[in-house]
Amino acid sequence: MNSLSWFPFFLSQKWVTEAATLDVLEAIKGRRSVRNFRDKEVSKSKLEKIIECGTLAPSAGNLQPWEFVVVRDSQRKRALAAAALHQNFVAEGSVVIVVLANQSRSARIYGRRGAELYSIQDTAAAIQNMLLAAHGMGLGACWVGAFDEDAVAEVVGARNHVRPVGIIAIGYPRYIPEPTSRRKVTEVIHEEMYPT
Repeated sequence: MNSLSWFPFFLSQKWVTEAATLDVLEAIKGRRSVRNFRDKEVSKSKLEKIIECGTLAPSAGNLQPWEFVVVRDSQRKRALAAAALHQNFVAEGSVVIVVLANQSRSARIYGRRGAELYSIQDTAAAIQNMLLAAHGMGLGACWVGAFDEDAVAEVVGARNHVRPVGIIAIGYPRYIPEPTSRRKVTEVIHEEMYPT
């Protein structure tokens, strides 16, 4: 690999360092699901950085089965909101990203388990990265998983082995919601074995 082949990677790492104004733990603790957006456009450069963070997620065999459909058209956003069981806030985001799992990519090496599990896990990791990146840039976002898969696939033209996994509405928040309650760490940790 020649030195020039590292150039795009270097640029990527440079903006990550400059843009990361929040400590990772603070970002995780401070992120909220935002469902109320201001009428302000998210720039293409911010959107690309958010998606790049998605592509930096781990994936089984480094197969990177994610695909991202960026939707800005108001009619298409309304169709996605309807497909998401009429969660109308989806259409209010400046931009909506439909995250797709290319199941055939994961199946090439891992067969059925790759298609049915790894591709979903991998895209979920990408979505979480994107939520944290949006929060770190002062944006609000909400991961929507309740939707009619066939209807979403129709809206964005997903076919064959490309499955809609999530919808992310992104925009500038009108307000930041209060934190929701969480189970205590002591309730979810089990030493050595799950209790029977």
